[in-house]
Amino acid sequence: MANTEERNQTTITEFILLGFANLPQLQTHLLLLFLAIYIVTMSGNTLIVAVVVADQHLHTPMYFFLGNLSCLEICYSSTILPRMLASILTGDRTISVHGCIVQFYFFASLVASECCLLSTMSYDRYLAICKPLHYGTRMNNRFCIYLVAGSWINSFIAITLIAFLMSQLTFCGPQEIDHFFCDFTPVVKLSCSDSHLMEIVTFIFSALFTLPLFAFTLASYVCIIITILRISSSTGRQKSFSICSSHLIVVTIFYGSLIIVYLLPRTNTMRSLNKVFSLFYTILTPMANPFIYSLRNKEIKGALRKGIRKLML
Repeated sequence: MANTEERNQTTITEFILLGFANLPQLQTHLLLLFLAIYIVTMSGNTLIVAVVVADQHLHTPMYFFLGNLSCLEICYSSTILPRMLASILTGDRTISVHGCIVQFYFFASLVASECCLLSTMSYDRYLAICKPLHYGTRMNNRFCIYLVAGSWINSFIAITLIAFLMSQLTFCGPQEIDHFFCDFTPVVKLSCSDSHLMEIVTFIFSALFTLPLFAFTLASYVCIIITILRISSSTGRQKSFSICSSHLIVVTIFYGSLIIVYLLPRTNTMRSLNKVFSLFYTILTPMANPFIYSLRNKEIKGALRKGIRKLML
């Protein structure tokens, strides 16, 4: 009995990310699937950043925000997928405690930044469509920079506090994290320290970065759709409605999965489904965003064709 207590109090220095190890027969398929998703995500977002930077006609607030979103998605995907691919390929699922906290810090900061940036983009579209006469004066270059910088800086500062509190925890075992990356709940569950304060702080920040921003984004798109429905041209109305509804679907999936994972009560059913819901906002949304927000855009496609023609000459 004494030996057991002593072993339980031994501080561990490594975690084991179980990921999808419970599906051994699907490891090759998962490797190919996630590799394809990562390649598509990186290629699509890198292409958009390059086009927005290279084409002078795209140096407008809307494309400035889109370029930042793509840059964010590149960083976001790279905090999770390469490590997960390496684990599936080599079978080595260990990660140091400090490495785990660092992964959580960058992942959570980028998620919070994306929440802010998506709401900023919805406000930009609201002004452009619903208040076109005020758009030029309100959405000037300085204001755009402030919005983007605020999205990144505020998010990283907020998550710094949570990561600091997490780094003060002691982990005595078990070592296994039933997830494919170092998310908050699975990691804290392994701590033998009092994590009550950190859980409260994390819940508050999660609520602040999801519920108000989601409500603001949703309200913006509702106003946009109402304005679009008043357009006399049926062709223009149908096209604009299709684009905005696509944006709204992606935003709803992103925020909805975040709210389910971080804000709903931790029942046994929800714990078992968290890994599935996490796939939506960590892997699928970064892959879908370039196609939904940018590659369906006529100006982006025109800039791409122009760039391809220059390269071929």
